[in-house]
Amino acid sequence: MKWKPSQLTQEQKEERRLEGGRLLKAGTLSQAEIARQLGVSRATVSDWAKVVAKKGLKGLKSKKARGVDAKLGQEQKQRLKKILKQGALRHGFPTDRWTLEQVHQMIREKFETSYHPKYLSRLLRQLGFSPQKPMSQAIEQEKELVQAWLEKDWARIKKVAAARRRSRILG
Repeated sequence: MKWKPSQLTQEQKEERRLEGGRLLKAGTLSQAEIARQLGVSRATVSDWAKVVAKKGLKGLKSKKARGVDAKLGQEQKQRLKKILKQGALRHGFPTDRWTLEQVHQMIREKFETSYHPKYLSRLLRQLGFSPQKPMSQAIEQEKELVQAWLEKDWARIKKVAAARRRSRILG
């Protein structure tokens, strides 16, 4: 029995198709014999024969995957960037901070298309935006008092808590 890999690379598949095409053109073997020799189904060889008849061996070469067209064109992306820079408040949202859900909603309303939330982050990075979450802190906060508390009181509180944990009796 001949060893056969469980999965072929794109190059190996193309090579196999081209060999099948050459054997078909030579006309010495039947489609069933070619299928057996190359380890494919007879239907596959039949499909190759149709392609070879129409386009020749070139038709069996691999084609580059095209991918999906962008949902928003370059002009629309620039318009979206301008909208996002104006802020969420200006567009009827309760705070000025954009969330992915709000951006998703804005794109749906303004451009009549929809992006998957996981892709939306990538789109925003392409437009030059980065995910940021503002730190929550009181407006009335006095920086000197906070710094003094962190340096003196917080260190003392941590030491007391550690001492309590060490003296705890388990049982």
